[in-house]
Amino acid sequence: MSENLVELNNRIREASSWISLLRDEMGRVIVGQRYMIDRMIVGLLANGHILLEGVPGLGKTLTVRTLAALIRADFRRIQFTPDLLPADIIGTLIYNPKEVNFIVKKGPIFSNIILADEINRSPAKVQSALLEAMQERQVTIAETSYPLTDPFIVFATENPIDQEGTYPLPEAQVDRFLMKLDIDYPDMEQEKQILHAMGRSQPDTAVRPLIDPQTILASRKLLDVIYMDEKICDYIVKIVFATRKPSDFAINMDHCIEFGASPRATIALAMASRAWAFLQGRGYVTPQDVKSIAMDVLRHRIVVTYEAEAEDITAENIVSKILNTIPVP
Repeated sequence: MSENLVELNNRIREASSWISLLRDEMGRVIVGQRYMIDRMIVGLLANGHILLEGVPGLGKTLTVRTLAALIRADFRRIQFTPDLLPADIIGTLIYNPKEVNFIVKKGPIFSNIILADEINRSPAKVQSALLEAMQERQVTIAETSYPLTDPFIVFATENPIDQEGTYPLPEAQVDRFLMKLDIDYPDMEQEKQILHAMGRSQPDTAVRPLIDPQTILASRKLLDVIYMDEKICDYIVKIVFATRKPSDFAINMDHCIEFGASPRATIALAMASRAWAFLQGRGYVTPQDVKSIAMDVLRHRIVVTYEAEAEDITAENIVSKILNTIPVP
């Protein structure tokens, strides 16, 4: 390892010291869910939005609210319902009779952290209003565009078990999320801890702020200098290409894939891998960093065929097969 890389490694280790403090403080309120917490931090660092899928009651809302409090960020929760309008999210013009003009009333989207609760309960027009803001980092009210605050990240939740009255997100819109997290139940020991912590009339969920949004922005700049070898870049490109034409990599699953991951996935996987290395306090990306985060980056970007569904083959199965087949550099 060169001296410059050693210096970079030390610099990243020092700059990432707030990660462990954040984890520990969140652990006082959130029992278990290390998987979800770490990937939320990755989203903050990589400047990418996250889609969380899991049954109700797994602590998704509490985790997002706690994270916002710890970084002194403005937090707004938007409950998506069938009667929600785009103006309820981005804002609208209100007529002022005294001044005989219109004034802008900004919506809840003008915050640092947005929790879009049950995003699939609103029709496409409302979903698009949020997803456009996610992509462009600005909203347009009347004829004027307003930039959103920085950092700006959306955590959207959806319920996988209740299909009645829901509007599934189109694949093109889902692709705008950096990662999709599959939140699972806690184990028995963790659930017992949850019982002791939350089984009271007023559970203690207060946390002390540890960092400010400027720390997040400064850490983002450091991601750009984290070293990624050309072999790692090739590895990432091969993984994404294998989701489009797996037979080119000796994977017999072409019949299972309707559409593979887009070039946006390549960028997302590289950024998330760098952020994962930052979480480990390292100034360079390893193949294991890529493998650790690849499932969350790719699972929502692969559209399987009807034939695959009939054979009970999921996007997760395809990603796992690709990660197990592509040679590690």
